[in-house]
Amino acid sequence: MISRVVVKLEHVVTHHKHAVGRREFLAASGAVVLGGAASARPETAVVEGASTLLAAPPIETVRIGFVGIGLQGSGHVNNLLNIEGCRIRAVCDIRPERTDWATRAIVERGHPTPAVYSRGPRDFERLAETEDLDLIYTATPWEWHVPVMLAAIRHGKHTATEVPAAMTIDDCWALVEASEKAGKHAVMMENCNYDRMEMMVFNMTRRGLFGELLHAEGGYLHDLRAVKFEGRNEGLWRRAWSQNVNGNLYPTHGLGPLANCLDINRGDRFEYLVSMSSPSRGLQDWAREHFPAGAPERQETYVLGDVNTSLIRTERGRTIMVQHCTNLPRPYSRIHMLQGTKGLFQGYPDRVYLEGRGKADQWVAGQEAVKEFEHPLWKEMGERSAGAGHGGMDFLEDYRLIAAHRQGQPTDMNVYDAAALSAVIEISARSTARRSRPVDVPDFTRGRWRTTPPLGLVHA
Repeated sequence: MISRVVVKLEHVVTHHKHAVGRREFLAASGAVVLGGAASARPETAVVEGASTLLAAPPIETVRIGFVGIGLQGSGHVNNLLNIEGCRIRAVCDIRPERTDWATRAIVERGHPTPAVYSRGPRDFERLAETEDLDLIYTATPWEWHVPVMLAAIRHGKHTATEVPAAMTIDDCWALVEASEKAGKHAVMMENCNYDRMEMMVFNMTRRGLFGELLHAEGGYLHDLRAVKFEGRNEGLWRRAWSQNVNGNLYPTHGLGPLANCLDINRGDRFEYLVSMSSPSRGLQDWAREHFPAGAPERQETYVLGDVNTSLIRTERGRTIMVQHCTNLPRPYSRIHMLQGTKGLFQGYPDRVYLEGRGKADQWVAGQEAVKEFEHPLWKEMGERSAGAGHGGMDFLEDYRLIAAHRQGQPTDMNVYDAAALSAVIEISARSTARRSRPVDVPDFTRGRWRTTPPLGLVHA
């Protein structure tokens, strides 16, 4: 009989029956399911021509409640204060100094003083129940994303979250089912979908320049050792995941832009995944080098392999490699490679090769290619996004979120994308624990990926 420890504890946290301590939660979440395929729901009949696109009624001014005002959250607050057609009406954080900062920033822009919620880690529930809002946005630690989003939906609000949207398959399904039942958006804010090179590559795929797409590679390769051991911000919670889960903990940055190009959930879908991890050494070495003998950090143990590599096969037979490496010394990279029958793009450094263009067997630098293939959103919004987080892509993702709500249009990413990309976390851990056996990826669209139209090029 398959162990369901992960599911049971996630169910408890998601549905707010108990306040579970972070380490207790993570320890149980790390009990990887060692049996069969990832949990799935029975497929229901699909209406001919039905798609997964949700277009809710337009909202003239989007009233927002913001939950979690740390490093990334404060960036989003600043972005939203610079986007027309939205107002932050309520703020929530367990640290009063962060709600104080947000209140000052909002008032300084000439907006009304927001309602403040800072009574404890579950005060977002009171916010969702009390405030008359259109959207609740969360940038909390990972384990709180789903509880905040479900509270928002339960009280009639749209919702958006930082990445990843969920850490388990059951919570992915919970988001899908809640969004469908209420007719509310549940959006994962994957900022890398809006980076300049990623959007250029998407533009090139829509122009057919790479031919038929066959293979892609992405990842999150970022030396986070100092961050994981700091005594503030992400250091307060992120390292604990490395102690309890061995898989790809953060797949969406590398995978999101590739999924858009490959029409995942819009003509294709992830079918199954195999995964394996290297030994775990990086955090142990860092602790020995930076903490004295007897320090509690030197007594910790870690199960997360320093390099996790997963391979995904899609329903149409395309292949995707997605990698995770955050515990070793290295320059930053998201890999970002897309290959088709007529050429390819490869990132870090950015370069393009198209058959019949330029010199045979020689790359063209990405900065040269962007002159010809720049995505229209970057042409129109590049100057305005300058100075915002992560090179401007954070501003673009927030701008597009508000635009979709104001126009009554489908969001660029939807709840099915949030589920499919986030599901890689648990599925990679399952496969790694089972000597890299293939694990099926649930079809969160229940067959509607076949009739959902591909993403198009968007404008400001």
